[in-house]
Amino acid sequence: MADKIRASHILVKTETEVNDLISQIDGGADFAALAREHSNCPSGAEGGDLGSFGHGAMVAEFDKAAFDLEVGAVSGSVQTQFGYHLIQRTE
Repeated sequence: MADKIRASHILVKTETEVNDLISQIDGGADFAALAREHSNCPSGAEGGDLGSFGHGAMVAEFDKAAFDLEVGAVSGSVQTQFGYHLIQRTE
């Protein structure tokens, strides 16, 4: 298992929003473009890029989902105390 990974995410407030984004990504929409348009996180301006991070740097639910992804994969809905995330592992 990797010590550090790099990931991007899109943070929204509702499950309805995250499910709509999943449908758009499944239809071929660009993850970074959706992050810039929809994410409630400041990282949205950078296409959702969170940079590299190690285990424990993110809240537990996010951490587990991100580290479980293969490079290039996008998670399903991940709920944390901040809202609903879509995570794309980039490295």
